[in-house]
Amino acid sequence: MTFEQGIIHYKEGKFEQALEVFNQLIELKQGEAQYHLYRGRVLSRLGKTSEALADFDIIVALEPYNTDFISDRAVVLHLLKRNEEALGEFDRAANLDPANPYRYSSRAFFKDRIGDLKGSIEDYEKAIELDPEDAVAYNNKGLVEEKLGYQARSKKSFEKADDLVGYKPQKEEGQKEGKAPEPTPSPLPQITEKQKSTSLTLGYYFNTLKSLFTDSKTRAEFFQFLKGKKVKE
Repeated sequence: MTFEQGIIHYKEGKFEQALEVFNQLIELKQGEAQYHLYRGRVLSRLGKTSEALADFDIIVALEPYNTDFISDRAVVLHLLKRNEEALGEFDRAANLDPANPYRYSSRAFFKDRIGDLKGSIEDYEKAIELDPEDAVAYNNKGLVEEKLGYQARSKKSFEKADDLVGYKPQKEEGQKEGKAPEPTPSPLPQITEKQKSTSLTLGYYFNTLKSLFTDSKTRAEFFQFLKGKKVKE
């Protein structure tokens, strides 16, 4: 069995088969970070989060300054409700990679989930400072501002997100000419109360959030997805 076969099974959602491949690869060659990385992802998809953490512990030990591995491990810790440890890992990733807006966007998303709303806004603002074209950060910042009752600030954030993706809200049927429409969040990633408890699986994080916060093309694709098209992995 080959690493490529394991990746194919993983992408096709054949997690049991993928796990078998990565188990065999790790047995044949210890200390290969990519093998443990993907086995950790597979285990998380199978609901074996504690076992997944063991693999992320290994890859961080192998590459202690790899901020992607550190950030990924933070997500696993959060899924295990070890939020203080998770925050420490998000902080460490940001300290090691301070010029990367993704470090702040991912920590902002995490802070929103644990109820640190003001901290979340601060991190989104830092991400925007580093990447002024990040519509997702503007949109999500607007959602957090809305939760805090900062209506004027959230309206500006949503409008900026709309401008960056070229989104123009349609007039509601029967709306009178000349009457300004009510401000609404743009169709970008939104964190609902239901999503707080269900959406941040490791798979969701790897396949959606990470790309949204790092790749402008994926942001545009996600915008189209929310209008009826599927995001490609």
